[in-house]
Amino acid sequence: MKEAYQGSCLCAAVSYLLLTPPKAVSHCHCSQCRKSHGAAFASYGSVPRNMLRILRGATNIKAFASSPTVMREFCAVCGSSLFWSRSQGEFADWVSIALGTLDTPFLPKKQQHLHLECAAPWHLPAATRILPAG
Repeated sequence: MKEAYQGSCLCAAVSYLLLTPPKAVSHCHCSQCRKSHGAAFASYGSVPRNMLRILRGATNIKAFASSPTVMREFCAVCGSSLFWSRSQGEFADWVSIALGTLDTPFLPKKQQHLHLECAAPWHLPAATRILPAG
């Protein structure tokens, strides 16, 4: 077997296995990702849906349509954000994994920050913060 990565939610009611390393690693600063994670940004990596195996707790995974084409999945027991995916379009056969839920160490080869224009003002380093006049 190639590299595999295990992950779980905070309470371990849900556990999963990725049969391939996550790709397209991104740190999204949009308001939906910030609210979903309760943090300055959300870190995700994507895999083809057929490379994700739910090992335990599939019935504890609940879904929320955060927009007409995006489904977010989380643990119904502890609330951990787990996955998001598109319901249609080019990447509908991929799923994005909340990297904070990985239990196996993972170092991406490349990564990017998205939607920095939406970044929480309390998160930006002082050197890049836009201060009000006066």
